[in-house]
Amino acid sequence: MVAGKLFTKALPDPFFSYMNTMNKFARLIALGASALALTATHAQAVKPASPSTPSADKPRVEMKTSLGVIVIELDPAAAPKSVANFLEYVKSGFYEGTVYHRIIKGFMAQGGGFDKAMKQKETRAPIVNEGEAAEKAGLKNDRGTISMARTGDPHSATAQFYINYKDNTMLDASSAKNNVPPPCKTDNPPAQCKQYGWGYTAFGRVVQGMDIVDKMAEVPTSAGGMFPSDVPQTQIVIEKVTLITKK
Repeated sequence: MVAGKLFTKALPDPFFSYMNTMNKFARLIALGASALALTATHAQAVKPASPSTPSADKPRVEMKTSLGVIVIELDPAAAPKSVANFLEYVKSGFYEGTVYHRIIKGFMAQGGGFDKAMKQKETRAPIVNEGEAAEKAGLKNDRGTISMARTGDPHSATAQFYINYKDNTMLDASSAKNNVPPPCKTDNPPAQCKQYGWGYTAFGRVVQGMDIVDKMAEVPTSAGGMFPSDVPQTQIVIEKVTLITKK
């Protein structure tokens, strides 16, 4: 899979101009895409954490980073394939030595795909998009949730994930459906329309260590590796991810 592959070539009007507008948020999350500048702050209150006692139906993982420990509670009822996929990478040790390679203050922190040399790691096959089902189950791209990163292809998520700094409703499936470009609502839509209307799949929530995630946003960023911006100048390394509750 080619990181950062997005649909960007010119299209006949009015499709092209509309896509330019509607694609701006997708470009922020897509792997390797050039990030747009955001001025929003992350002053929103953290969503209430889950009970301190882990439950068997919502496994938790402890992510030890170079800045501190983050505990994430996963929700297999809301996004079963995404959770199973993430746990496979956890159990294999895939995330050890990877970095948070893109951080946009007030938007999200993305990691899990590049090593400390900023080389993208080989992954397993991509999984299907579960954004709509997860949202119906009550799990959205709210502050503190963890979601699957992907390219412009809605079914391209593999290992990379991101943690939301604020309620990014524009990344939810319902918002994506509401913003499907008019040319895609015709009886014979262009082939490119297959990528619209899906959103991004949230599959868990930070229950401890959101202060560590916020601290990441304070690290200065610049160009790095294949990215023209948003790469932390001081690497934020994922040292180990451990499953601390079992299904």
